[in-house]
Formats: sequence, C-alpha cells, structure tokens
Amino acid sequence: METAKKVSKGMSWTSYVLQGIVVLMFLMGAITNLMQTEMAVEGAVSMGYPEGSVVYLGVILLIATVLYAIPKTMFIGALLLTAWLGGAVATHIIHGDPMGNTLFPVIFGIVVWASIMLRNTQLRALF
Repeated sequence: METAKKVSKGMSWTSYVLQGIVVLMFLMGAITNLMQTEMAVEGAVSMGYPEGSVVYLGVILLIATVLYAIPKTMFIGALLLTAWLGGAVATHIIHGDPMGNTLFPVIFGIVVWASIMLRNTQLRALF
C-alpha cells in the first residue's frame, strides 16, 4: 500500500479504526464457524448451507480477513471480503429476508473500501 504525505493523521487513524472494526467482526465470524458453534451451524443450515460447510466457510473467511489485515495484501483481502459480502447479499435475497438484513453486508462492504480509501491517495484519485 502506498501512503502519501497528503494523508492527514485524522484520516489515517479513522482508516485504522474502521479497518480494526471490520477485522474484529470478520474474525469473530470466522472463529465461530471454525469452532462450529451452535449459532454458526444453525445460521448456515437455516440459510441452506450444508452443516459440513461451516468449517470451510470459516477457513475462507479467516484467510480473507488476515489478508485484509496485512498492509501488503490488503487489496486482495478487500476483494475477497467483498465477494464474501456479495454472497451474503445474494443469500439474504434468495431467502426473502428483510431489506435491513440485505443492506447490512452492502454497508459493511462500503466500510471495507472506505478504510482503504482514507489512507490511499491512488484509490481516492479513482473516485
């Protein structure tokens, strides 16, 4: 990641806080899947995923989150997390869930990229 001198301390700190929130939320999800908690298994099964897929979903989420947390692989991680969130949106739409459930992953995806954009002038220049 290229950080320019034009990024203020406030923007950098805001970026790190947003990224930290995202990482914590996704790590909690990955860990609950890896531990196959009752909540994770019931949630996956209720959405149509096989019970045996919960661990694999946890591994995928953990890898994507770790890649997002590491500065050199942040963009790859963000892309993978965006794909993960797209799957969440699709799953909620297929099941006819309320709009709030469908919008939450979209908002979270915006936060994923906003955290990068705040401290990356090249990405900000695209917009």
